[in-house]
Amino acid sequence: MRVMPLFVVLGGWLSMPAFAAEADVLMQRLADAEKKQSYQGTFVYERNGSFSTHAVWQLVNEQQLNERFLQLDGPAAEVVLLNGKIQCASEDMASQVREVTPWRQQQLEPELLSKWYNFQVIGESRVAGRPTVALAVRPRDQHRYGFELHLDRETSLPLKSLLLDESGQLLERFQFTHFAPGSVAAAEVKGGADCKAVSVPAGQVDPASTQWRSDWLPDGFQLIDSSVRPSPASQESVTWLAYGDGIARVSVFVEPLGGAVVEDARSQMGPTVAVSKRISTAGGDVMVTVIGEIPLGTAERIALSMRSGVDQAPQ
Repeated sequence: MRVMPLFVVLGGWLSMPAFAAEADVLMQRLADAEKKQSYQGTFVYERNGSFSTHAVWQLVNEQQLNERFLQLDGPAAEVVLLNGKIQCASEDMASQVREVTPWRQQQLEPELLSKWYNFQVIGESRVAGRPTVALAVRPRDQHRYGFELHLDRETSLPLKSLLLDESGQLLERFQFTHFAPGSVAAAEVKGGADCKAVSVPAGQVDPASTQWRSDWLPDGFQLIDSSVRPSPASQESVTWLAYGDGIARVSVFVEPLGGAVVEDARSQMGPTVAVSKRISTAGGDVMVTVIGEIPLGTAERIALSMRSGVDQAPQ
């Protein structure tokens, strides 16, 4: 099970004044909606031809955002978050969430987002028995994917999200089948007996002290988090960097090879790509792996752009 970010915060513009005014109102409501409203519901997640069903509870109380996700079919899986940071997870989930440091919350800036995406109101719809308005989110370049979002008319929360590739083909679907805004009991956002505490990996450093950098990123992408921690397979340390544009996110892992012989690799499963490139540096060869929901070509270009502090970018 992959815990997907449920809600995407957008901003945009339209050429027609009446629709532009509506889009501005929707933009502001959406920017404020996710972290200020309590709700519960059930949603379906589709990726790479497979489906799963999940229950979700969100409780906003005294400046705290409590979330709980429970997989309802297939292997039992559960995760609980507080203010966006993972607190506990079931055993299957715990082995996954320990591999990546929880995301820091990005500052949402709708006006900046509109530089990288074009937003259009495309009509009315109905999801989980509730009236919604549909927004098309189209990237302004080839380095990110587009979305179709269906926003609840009452709460402005997305009840349906379709992730689309460059040709408009569906990569991922998130859709509520039941949605109930309003009060949520504190007991409903507490993990069950199989939800085990998840510790933050040791060895984290401030992003400013990380020696690795990217010499090329798509417009709008910025470093939002980083850490350095011991490799589970060697005595070397692995550097992790996270980049985002406010919607799309990508992780970069840099691991010294220590003389090991490895091959470049690339793969894609649904919207998620993974690209690994062997790069030579003044300190020895490293393997750079880029993972994210971005086009393969973009991931490869980011991987090849990674430089350490002692290396200079090629002229």
